[in-house]
Amino acid sequence: MPFGAAADVAELAVMAQAAGWDAIFDWEAVWGDDAWIALTAAAMVTDHIHLGTMLTPIPRVRPWDLASRVSSLDRLSGGRVIVGAGLGALHEGWTAFEADEGRRTRVEKMDEGLAIYAGLMAGQPFSYAGKHYTVRPTEFMLPAPPVQRPHPPVWVVGAAKVGASRQPSLERAARWQGWLPQVVDGDWRGRPRSPEELSGLTEQVRRMRDDGGLSMEHFDICVEGEFYGADPGDRDLAGWAEAGATWWIEGAWGLENNPSGRAELRRRVQAGPPVSPR
Repeated sequence: MPFGAAADVAELAVMAQAAGWDAIFDWEAVWGDDAWIALTAAAMVTDHIHLGTMLTPIPRVRPWDLASRVSSLDRLSGGRVIVGAGLGALHEGWTAFEADEGRRTRVEKMDEGLAIYAGLMAGQPFSYAGKHYTVRPTEFMLPAPPVQRPHPPVWVVGAAKVGASRQPSLERAARWQGWLPQVVDGDWRGRPRSPEELSGLTEQVRRMRDDGGLSMEHFDICVEGEFYGADPGDRDLAGWAEAGATWWIEGAWGLENNPSGRAELRRRVQAGPPVSPR
């Protein structure tokens, strides 16, 4: 969802579920319509479509706040939550309220934040001592566990730097339940430019998971594009699937929040999941 208040997201979630989509995702703003309230509204009027963020800027969210929101919505929805996680794109809508702490600090906060998220979901006693966050065990007014165990899945942005000998961003994504692939190559930063490029990166992630004793079973690889847009490369869904993608995320970031843009968004939702012509 590129835009929309909670009532709009809820209405579109009903429409998306009826049209056969598997999930609906909302983006998190520093100041704006609250994604978790919108997804909660969507949960109340749907019964099986998954609900997620695309994405949550983990460094700017207190880990216990994130765990509270996610577990609450997971229980309310009957286990339908997915967390899209990343460093967050720096833009005026962020820096108008919070100073940029620098990429290194944001990376540190992301690693610590996700570790605390998973630890709190696992139950008490839990403690954590990091550079930025400290958590002590507590028995105060404990919530019930989430429906999805050990916790609702986390899909993490993993950026591959072309030509780099180490890929710490990919390694981070490989440790969680899903990967949102990006490529950094000079001035280019975006999703893999072709299924062939994704295929090579998928093999790297596979080796990383093997090294960590993790299989690729139930690990999601999520490619975003606009099947209903103008890029013909976005219509080769079979190619992306052969390269390892398990989810196609239909983005609509180019649409403007005006009557024609909102009408086009509704048209795309009602059109249902795209089918590759191959």
